[in-house]
Amino acid sequence: MSSADIIVVGGGIAGLSAGAALARHAKVIVLEAEEAVGYHSSGRSATMLHYALGDPQVRALTLASRTLFDAPPSDFADVPLGHRVPVLIHARENEVGALNALHEAIAPFATLERVEEDGIRGLCPVIRTGEGGSVAGLVDRNGIRLDPHALMQAHVRALKLHNGEVVTNARVAEVDRLADRWAVSTDRGEMFSAGILVNAAGAWADVLADLAGVGRLGLTPLRRTIISFNAASGVDVSAWPFAKTVGDDLYFAPESGRLFASPMDEGPTDPCDAQPDEYDVALAAHRVEERTTMEVQCIHSRWAGLRTFAPDRHIIAGFDPRADGFFWLAGQGGFGLQTSPVMAEIVESLVAGTPWPIDAVSADDLSPARFLG
Repeated sequence: MSSADIIVVGGGIAGLSAGAALARHAKVIVLEAEEAVGYHSSGRSATMLHYALGDPQVRALTLASRTLFDAPPSDFADVPLGHRVPVLIHARENEVGALNALHEAIAPFATLERVEEDGIRGLCPVIRTGEGGSVAGLVDRNGIRLDPHALMQAHVRALKLHNGEVVTNARVAEVDRLADRWAVSTDRGEMFSAGILVNAAGAWADVLADLAGVGRLGLTPLRRTIISFNAASGVDVSAWPFAKTVGDDLYFAPESGRLFASPMDEGPTDPCDAQPDEYDVALAAHRVEERTTMEVQCIHSRWAGLRTFAPDRHIIAGFDPRADGFFWLAGQGGFGLQTSPVMAEIVESLVAGTPWPIDAVSADDLSPARFLG
């Protein structure tokens, strides 16, 4: 049996970033069920840092995380963790009220420009404007297209630098509480033990809690679909923004000479290796053609990932009062990557006693105890 101070179950961005932070204080082993880290949600995300997601808590966590992406320490990442991409939120006439409300909500966190039809077309000439199309928009020129793989590998290096370990192909099969330690067995017969077990298992977090005899918190995995397709022949899309409807109907953006798009679907599903549903693929193409002048003549690729939410759609981070040493880090939803720097500091504070990193969010706001009555 391999012994550590802390076992982290889950090698996505949440588990890796928390593990790297905790490795500065203790011996850490990260267990990942798949053959590579970030196989499920983290590696399939659209990976934009912007403020049109979530609510004030999510925006505050995002703002507190920007420093790492804007200026990563030289000893943390040897490649950029992202690049600047303008974000355009656009609205039809009947959606202007929602755009005004979003403007007010985002203004404390980002510098915004208001644009009308000419400004929308100037940024992204294919968005339908005028009658039946978009008439107003908000522009944040400081959005960041994150590189999830560079970010995760930077955390892997930081973890190993402090003698931490990442074990892949380590799907958890059993979890037992033995005296004051957690004993974890994988389906390949490997055994690990630690005083603290961090549940960063993403869509499988409730499943892990069941295995540990702790009990579920009511997490819901939701499938999201993305397609990629070619723009019209000869059209250079590289300078186009990340464009999103003010409602959760569609986003699209350039990628590697093509465009990717999502209908922002949220299909409830069991934890699984998510695959795109044909209806949602067709819906993505339909919404692109509805909200833009583009025709999706051929879908180049399609994929799906899981975004897992707590009942209140806020991240869960904290020790479970029902079980000593069982720490939840779950429910990141669609904002795990963009909030991961400050969330790792929060985990470090709650486990290792370092200073609390953010005034706008409290430990009680994130605690699993909020669901336990």
